[in-house]
Amino acid sequence: MADEQRAGETMYGADLARVYDLVHRERGKDYRAETEAVAAAARRSRPGAGRLLDVACGTGGHLRHFADLFAHVEGVELSAPMAEAARAALPGVTVHAGDMRDFRLGTTFDVVTCMFGSVGYMTSVAELGRALRMFARHLEPGGMAVVDPWWFYETFADGHVSADIVTVDGVTVSRVSHSARRGRTSHMDVHFVVAEPGVGAQHFVDTHIISLFSRSEYEQAFREAGFAVEYLPEAPSGRGLFVGVRV
Repeated sequence: MADEQRAGETMYGADLARVYDLVHRERGKDYRAETEAVAAAARRSRPGAGRLLDVACGTGGHLRHFADLFAHVEGVELSAPMAEAARAALPGVTVHAGDMRDFRLGTTFDVVTCMFGSVGYMTSVAELGRALRMFARHLEPGGMAVVDPWWFYETFADGHVSADIVTVDGVTVSRVSHSARRGRTSHMDVHFVVAEPGVGAQHFVDTHIISLFSRSEYEQAFREAGFAVEYLPEAPSGRGLFVGVRV
């Protein structure tokens, strides 16, 4: 289905899964600080929270740190290569194959998280609501959904360009991205060149179409999904956090 492809099948493939954490970690993404901020926000209202589900967990960059902060963690991931990478990195953690708009695990958690702007891959406010209702379905009464949103419609930097080169264990990766506003979406083309001694250089392009919801649209979707919601503007990711308590 086209929607499913937009959410994960045409991106986050095997090429990117191989270098994803390497690039983001070396370019300064602080997974540990972000997970600690989430844990602190969750435990303000639910001090005894011990079970966490990370939706769209990717290769497990946040999940490995959540495992240090919560007694039991699991993940959900749509991209098969990313899920395989997470399972390899976290052999004691269950990573389910699933789409955030429609997954049923048959159990509940104290906290459900969705990090790194992944919720922005929802193509409409209606899909955003579907995802948040799935989060609520997997929460205990009074449980919390903590969501790291993509940039808001009103804060997105049209035409933004970023560039990084990192070298780890003999592998050099260059990453150059350009983001442009197209209506209510951001289109981001990310060019990677991966070079290894004895192997050569490989170039691939990852294209992301990410919805630009407004802050008020996020808040309304949370409320309609059965949450009391609060927005915390100060968060290590730079985009803030939405914290919803299931009522």
